[in-house]
Amino acid sequence: MVRHRLKDVAERAGVSVKTVSNVVNGYVHVRPDTRARVEEAIAELNYRPNLSARNLRKGRTGIIAFAVPELDIPYFAELARHVVTAAAELGWTVLIDQTGGGHEQERVVASGITEHLIDGLILSPLALTAEDLAGLAGTPMVLLGERVDHGPADHVGIDNVGAARAITAHLAGLGRRRIAAIGSQRTPEGASARLRLAGYTAALADAGLPHDERLVAPATAWHRADGAAAMRALLTSGVRPDAVFCFNDTLALGALRALHEAGLRVPEDVAVAGFDDIEDGRFSVPTLSTIAPDKERIARLAVELLAGRIDGDRTAPPRELSAPWSLAPRESTLGR
Repeated sequence: MVRHRLKDVAERAGVSVKTVSNVVNGYVHVRPDTRARVEEAIAELNYRPNLSARNLRKGRTGIIAFAVPELDIPYFAELARHVVTAAAELGWTVLIDQTGGGHEQERVVASGITEHLIDGLILSPLALTAEDLAGLAGTPMVLLGERVDHGPADHVGIDNVGAARAITAHLAGLGRRRIAAIGSQRTPEGASARLRLAGYTAALADAGLPHDERLVAPATAWHRADGAAAMRALLTSGVRPDAVFCFNDTLALGALRALHEAGLRVPEDVAVAGFDDIEDGRFSVPTLSTIAPDKERIARLAVELLAGRIDGDRTAPPRELSAPWSLAPRESTLGR
Protein backbone atom coordinates (compact mmCIF):
# COMPACT_ATOMS: atom_id res chain seq x y z
CA MET A 1 0.00 0.00 0.00
CA VAL A 2 1.40 3.39 -1.07
CA ARG A 3 1.59 5.97 1.73
CA HIS A 4 1.05 9.38 0.21
CA ARG A 5 2.76 12.51 1.45
CA LEU A 6 1.69 16.14 1.79
CA LYS A 7 3.62 16.79 -1.42
CA ASP A 8 1.47 14.27 -3.31
CA VAL A 9 -1.73 15.93 -2.07
CA ALA A 10 -0.36 19.36 -3.00
CA GLU A 11 0.45 18.21 -6.54
CA ARG A 12 -3.00 16.64 -6.97
CA ALA A 13 -4.76 19.77 -5.72
CA GLY A 14 -2.46 22.22 -7.52
CA VAL A 15 -1.52 24.08 -4.34
CA SER A 16 1.53 24.46 -2.11
CA VAL A 17 2.53 21.98 0.58
CA LYS A 18 1.97 24.78 3.13
CA THR A 19 -1.65 25.14 1.99
CA VAL A 20 -2.26 21.41 2.41
CA SER A 21 -0.71 21.59 5.88
CA ASN A 22 -3.02 24.47 6.78
CA VAL A 23 -6.08 22.47 5.72
CA VAL A 24 -4.96 19.32 7.54
CA ASN A 25 -4.29 21.28 10.74
CA GLY A 26 -7.61 23.13 10.64
CA TYR A 27 -6.21 26.59 9.82
CA VAL A 28 -9.26 28.76 9.24
CA HIS A 29 -7.82 31.31 6.82
CA VAL A 30 -8.01 29.14 3.71
CA ARG A 31 -10.29 30.09 0.82
CA PRO A 32 -13.34 27.78 0.63
CA ASP A 33 -12.68 26.74 -2.98
CA THR A 34 -9.04 25.96 -2.13
CA ARG A 35 -10.04 24.00 0.96
CA ALA A 36 -12.55 21.98 -1.08
CA ARG A 37 -9.90 21.18 -3.71
CA VAL A 38 -7.43 20.02 -1.06
CA GLU A 39 -10.04 17.92 0.75
CA GLU A 40 -10.98 16.29 -2.55
CA ALA A 41 -7.34 15.41 -3.20
CA ILE A 42 -6.99 14.02 0.33
CA ALA A 43 -10.02 11.76 -0.24
CA GLU A 44 -8.82 10.62 -3.68
CA LEU A 45 -5.38 9.69 -2.37
CA ASN A 46 -6.69 8.35 0.95
CA TYR A 47 -4.07 10.51 2.65
CA ARG A 48 -3.54 10.03 6.37
CA PRO A 49 -1.39 12.43 8.41
CA ASN A 50 1.75 10.99 9.98
CA LEU A 51 0.77 11.57 13.59
CA SER A 52 4.05 10.24 14.95
CA ALA A 53 6.04 12.78 12.97
CA ARG A 54 3.64 15.57 13.91
CA ASN A 55 3.89 14.71 17.60
CA LEU A 56 7.67 14.47 17.40
CA ARG A 57 7.85 17.98 15.93
CA LYS A 58 5.66 19.29 18.76
CA GLY A 59 7.60 17.43 21.44
CA ARG A 60 4.61 15.19 22.16
CA THR A 61 4.07 11.45 22.45
CA GLY A 62 0.46 11.34 21.23
CA ILE A 63 -0.38 9.33 24.36
CA ILE A 64 -2.62 10.31 27.27
CA ALA A 65 -3.47 8.28 30.35
CA PHE A 66 -6.84 7.50 31.88
CA ALA A 67 -6.52 6.31 35.48
CA VAL A 68 -9.40 4.94 37.53
CA PRO A 69 -9.67 3.19 40.91
CA GLU A 70 -11.03 -0.15 39.64
CA LEU A 71 -11.39 -1.48 36.11
CA ASP A 72 -13.77 -4.22 37.26
CA ILE A 73 -16.37 -1.61 38.22
CA PRO A 74 -18.47 -1.53 35.01
CA TYR A 75 -19.04 2.22 35.20
CA PHE A 76 -15.31 2.88 34.82
CA ALA A 77 -14.96 0.33 32.02
CA GLU A 78 -17.81 1.95 30.09
CA LEU A 79 -16.39 5.42 30.73
CA ALA A 80 -12.97 4.26 29.48
CA ARG A 81 -14.54 3.19 26.18
CA HIS A 82 -15.91 6.70 25.66
CA VAL A 83 -12.59 8.29 26.59
CA VAL A 84 -10.77 6.10 24.06
CA THR A 85 -13.29 7.02 21.35
CA ALA A 86 -13.07 10.76 22.02
CA ALA A 87 -9.27 10.67 22.23
CA ALA A 88 -8.95 8.73 18.97
CA GLU A 89 -10.69 11.58 17.15
CA LEU A 90 -7.71 13.75 18.14
CA GLY A 91 -5.22 11.11 17.09
CA TRP A 92 -4.38 10.17 20.66
CA THR A 93 -3.66 6.75 22.10
CA VAL A 94 -4.98 6.15 25.62
CA LEU A 95 -3.01 4.33 28.28
CA ILE A 96 -5.43 2.83 30.82
CA ASP A 97 -4.21 2.50 34.41
CA GLN A 98 -5.78 1.20 37.62
CA THR A 99 -4.82 2.87 40.88
CA GLY A 100 -6.77 0.76 43.36
CA GLY A 101 -7.68 4.05 45.03
CA GLY A 102 -4.32 3.99 46.83
CA HIS A 103 -2.57 7.21 47.73
CA GLU A 104 0.90 6.25 46.49
CA GLN A 105 -0.27 4.83 43.16
CA GLU A 106 -2.48 7.85 42.54
CA ARG A 107 0.48 10.12 43.34
CA VAL A 108 2.69 8.27 40.85
CA VAL A 109 0.02 8.54 38.16
CA ALA A 110 -0.66 12.21 38.87
CA SER A 111 3.07 12.91 38.63
CA GLY A 112 2.99 11.82 35.00
CA ILE A 113 3.61 8.05 35.43
CA THR A 114 7.03 8.24 33.73
CA GLU A 115 8.67 11.40 32.47
CA HIS A 116 7.93 12.06 28.78
CA LEU A 117 5.63 9.01 28.52
CA ILE A 118 2.30 10.85 28.39
CA ASP A 119 1.10 14.25 27.21
CA GLY A 120 -1.77 14.48 29.67
CA LEU A 121 -3.87 12.64 32.23
CA ILE A 122 -7.54 12.11 33.05
CA LEU A 123 -7.70 10.91 36.66
CA SER A 124 -10.51 9.78 38.95
CA PRO A 125 -8.86 9.99 42.39
CA LEU A 126 -10.07 8.51 45.66
CA ALA A 127 -7.14 9.16 47.99
CA LEU A 128 -5.38 12.27 46.68
CA THR A 129 -6.39 15.63 48.10
CA ALA A 130 -6.33 19.09 46.54
CA GLU A 131 -3.17 19.76 48.56
CA ASP A 132 -1.51 16.64 47.12
CA LEU A 133 -2.34 17.69 43.58
CA ALA A 134 -1.30 21.30 44.09
CA GLY A 135 2.20 20.07 44.85
CA LEU A 136 2.46 18.28 41.53
CA ALA A 137 3.26 20.18 38.37
CA GLY A 138 4.09 19.47 34.77
CA THR A 139 1.57 17.03 33.30
CA PRO A 140 -1.73 18.57 32.10
CA MET A 141 -4.54 16.90 34.05
CA VAL A 142 -8.34 16.69 34.21
CA LEU A 143 -10.06 15.26 37.28
CA LEU A 144 -13.25 13.19 37.43
CA GLY A 145 -15.37 12.13 40.40
CA GLU A 146 -15.98 14.01 43.63
CA ARG A 147 -12.84 13.51 45.69
CA VAL A 148 -11.31 16.78 44.47
CA ASP A 149 -13.45 19.50 42.95
CA HIS A 150 -12.80 23.23 42.74
CA GLY A 151 -9.17 22.21 43.11
CA PRO A 152 -5.91 22.73 41.26
CA ALA A 153 -6.99 21.13 37.96
CA ASP A 154 -9.90 21.12 35.53
CA HIS A 155 -12.77 18.95 36.78
CA VAL A 156 -15.78 17.21 35.21
CA GLY A 157 -18.52 15.85 37.44
CA ILE A 158 -22.27 15.48 37.77
CA ASP A 159 -24.79 16.73 40.32
CA ASN A 160 -24.69 13.71 42.64
CA VAL A 161 -26.95 15.32 45.22
CA GLY A 162 -29.60 16.25 42.67
CA ALA A 163 -29.46 12.85 40.97
CA ALA A 164 -29.72 10.91 44.26
CA ARG A 165 -32.58 13.16 45.32
CA ALA A 166 -34.40 12.41 42.06
CA ILE A 167 -34.11 8.62 42.28
CA THR A 168 -35.19 8.63 45.94
CA ALA A 169 -38.12 10.91 45.07
CA HIS A 170 -39.06 8.43 42.36
CA LEU A 171 -39.33 5.69 45.00
CA ALA A 172 -41.30 7.91 47.35
CA GLY A 173 -43.60 8.89 44.51
CA LEU A 174 -44.49 5.24 44.04
CA GLY A 175 -45.83 5.16 47.60
CA ARG A 176 -42.78 3.58 49.23
CA ARG A 177 -42.38 4.67 52.84
CA ARG A 178 -39.46 2.68 54.25
CA ILE A 179 -36.78 3.58 51.73
CA ALA A 180 -33.36 2.22 52.57
CA ALA A 181 -29.97 3.32 51.25
CA ILE A 182 -27.02 1.01 50.52
CA GLY A 183 -23.48 2.29 50.08
CA SER A 184 -22.78 4.88 52.75
CA GLN A 185 -19.11 5.46 53.58
CA ARG A 186 -17.51 7.54 56.33
CA THR A 187 -13.95 7.38 55.01
CA PRO A 188 -12.21 10.33 53.29
CA GLU A 189 -12.45 8.38 50.03
CA GLY A 190 -16.25 8.28 50.21
CA ALA A 191 -17.02 11.68 48.65
CA SER A 192 -19.53 10.27 46.15
CA ALA A 193 -21.22 8.31 48.92
CA ARG A 194 -21.62 11.42 51.06
CA LEU A 195 -23.16 13.40 48.22
CA ARG A 196 -25.58 10.63 47.31
CA LEU A 197 -26.52 10.19 50.95
CA ALA A 198 -27.24 13.93 51.13
CA GLY A 199 -29.54 13.66 48.13
CA TYR A 200 -31.30 10.64 49.61
CA THR A 201 -31.82 12.44 52.94
CA ALA A 202 -33.14 15.57 51.20
CA ALA A 203 -35.66 13.55 49.19
CA LEU A 204 -36.97 11.86 52.36
CA ALA A 205 -37.52 15.30 53.89
CA ASP A 206 -39.24 16.50 50.71
CA ALA A 207 -41.65 13.55 50.95
CA GLY A 208 -42.27 14.01 54.67
CA LEU A 209 -40.61 10.69 55.48
CA PRO A 210 -38.47 10.16 58.58
CA HIS A 211 -34.75 9.55 58.28
CA ASP A 212 -34.13 6.23 60.04
CA GLU A 213 -30.43 5.46 60.47
CA ARG A 214 -31.28 1.76 60.66
CA LEU A 215 -32.24 1.95 56.98
CA VAL A 216 -28.82 3.26 55.93
CA ALA A 217 -26.47 0.36 55.20
CA PRO A 218 -22.73 0.99 54.80
CA ALA A 219 -20.58 -0.65 52.13
CA THR A 220 -16.80 -0.42 52.29
CA ALA A 221 -16.63 -1.24 48.57
CA TRP A 222 -19.32 -0.92 45.90
CA HIS A 223 -19.25 -4.41 44.46
CA ARG A 224 -22.05 -6.95 43.95
CA ALA A 225 -21.04 -8.92 47.04
CA ASP A 226 -21.20 -5.78 49.17
CA GLY A 227 -24.68 -5.00 47.90
CA ALA A 228 -25.88 -8.52 48.65
CA ALA A 229 -24.40 -8.46 52.16
CA ALA A 230 -25.92 -5.06 52.93
CA MET A 231 -29.33 -6.16 51.66
CA ARG A 232 -29.24 -9.28 53.84
CA ALA A 233 -28.36 -7.13 56.85
CA LEU A 234 -31.30 -4.82 56.16
CA LEU A 235 -33.70 -7.76 55.87
CA THR A 236 -32.71 -9.02 59.30
CA SER A 237 -32.56 -5.59 61.00
CA GLY A 238 -36.16 -5.55 62.17
CA VAL A 239 -37.06 -2.57 59.96
CA ARG A 240 -37.52 -4.30 56.63
CA PRO A 241 -37.56 -1.73 53.82
CA ASP A 242 -40.13 -1.58 51.03
CA ALA A 243 -37.62 0.13 48.72
CA VAL A 244 -33.86 0.55 48.51
CA PHE A 245 -31.65 3.07 46.75
CA CYS A 246 -28.22 1.61 46.06
CA PHE A 247 -25.41 4.10 45.48
CA ASN A 248 -24.28 2.33 42.33
CA ASP A 249 -25.66 -0.35 40.02
CA THR A 250 -23.30 -3.11 41.08
CA LEU A 251 -24.53 -2.75 44.66
CA ALA A 252 -28.07 -2.91 43.30
CA LEU A 253 -27.36 -6.09 41.34
CA GLY A 254 -26.09 -7.69 44.54
CA ALA A 255 -29.20 -6.50 46.39
CA LEU A 256 -31.42 -8.07 43.71
CA ARG A 257 -29.70 -11.40 44.28
CA ALA A 258 -30.15 -11.22 48.06
CA LEU A 259 -33.84 -10.40 47.67
CA HIS A 260 -34.31 -13.32 45.30
CA GLU A 261 -32.61 -15.66 47.78
CA ALA A 262 -34.95 -14.37 50.51
CA GLY A 263 -37.99 -15.18 48.41
CA LEU A 264 -39.01 -11.54 48.02
CA ARG A 265 -40.41 -10.09 44.81
CA VAL A 266 -39.00 -7.01 43.09
CA PRO A 267 -40.67 -4.54 42.96
CA GLU A 268 -43.82 -5.92 44.58
CA ASP A 269 -42.21 -6.49 47.98
CA VAL A 270 -39.12 -4.30 47.67
CA ALA A 271 -38.41 -1.80 44.90
CA VAL A 272 -34.73 -1.44 43.94
CA ALA A 273 -32.93 1.47 42.29
CA GLY A 274 -29.29 2.04 41.44
CA PHE A 275 -26.97 4.68 40.03
CA ASP A 276 -24.71 4.68 36.91
CA ASP A 277 -26.86 2.98 34.22
CA ILE A 278 -24.37 0.22 33.46
CA GLU A 279 -25.26 -2.16 30.64
CA ASP A 280 -25.74 -5.12 33.00
CA GLY A 281 -28.68 -3.32 34.61
CA ARG A 282 -30.54 -3.21 31.31
CA PHE A 283 -30.39 -7.02 31.09
CA SER A 284 -30.93 -8.01 34.74
CA VAL A 285 -34.20 -9.63 35.80
CA PRO A 286 -35.94 -7.36 36.49
CA THR A 287 -34.27 -4.55 34.57
CA LEU A 288 -32.78 -1.99 36.91
CA SER A 289 -34.13 1.51 37.55
CA THR A 290 -31.21 3.87 37.85
CA ILE A 291 -29.65 7.27 37.38
CA ALA A 292 -28.02 7.54 33.96
CA PRO A 293 -25.03 9.91 33.91
CA ASP A 294 -24.16 10.93 30.36
CA LYS A 295 -20.90 8.98 30.26
CA GLU A 296 -20.15 9.93 26.68
CA ARG A 297 -20.51 13.61 27.55
CA ILE A 298 -18.32 13.22 30.64
CA ALA A 299 -15.60 11.63 28.51
CA ARG A 300 -15.80 14.23 25.76
CA LEU A 301 -15.72 17.13 28.18
CA ALA A 302 -12.66 15.63 29.88
CA VAL A 303 -10.85 15.07 26.59
CA GLU A 304 -11.73 18.56 25.35
CA LEU A 305 -10.47 20.16 28.56
CA LEU A 306 -7.27 18.14 28.39
CA ALA A 307 -6.69 19.11 24.75
CA GLY A 308 -7.10 22.73 25.74
CA ARG A 309 -4.42 22.37 28.41
CA ILE A 310 -2.01 20.44 26.19
CA ASP A 311 -2.28 22.81 23.23
CA GLY A 312 -3.30 26.02 24.98
CA ASP A 313 -2.93 28.02 28.16
CA ARG A 314 -1.76 25.90 31.07
CA THR A 315 -1.86 28.82 33.49
CA ALA A 316 -5.56 29.69 33.17
CA PRO A 317 -7.72 29.09 36.26
CA PRO A 318 -9.15 25.55 36.58
CA ARG A 319 -12.52 24.99 34.94
CA GLU A 320 -15.42 23.20 36.64
CA LEU A 321 -17.87 21.50 34.25
CA SER A 322 -20.97 19.43 34.99
CA ALA A 323 -22.33 16.73 32.69
CA PRO A 324 -26.04 15.94 32.46
CA TRP A 325 -27.82 12.93 33.93
CA SER A 326 -31.30 11.47 33.60
CA LEU A 327 -33.67 9.25 35.56
CA ALA A 328 -34.13 5.84 33.95
CA PRO A 329 -37.07 4.04 35.63
CA ARG A 330 -37.39 0.37 34.72
CA GLU A 331 -38.92 -2.88 35.99
CA SER A 332 -37.19 -2.96 39.38
CA THR A 333 -39.39 -0.07 40.52
CA LEU A 334 -42.23 0.04 37.98
CA GLY A 335 -42.85 -3.66 37.50
CA ARG A 336 -43.47 -5.37 34.19
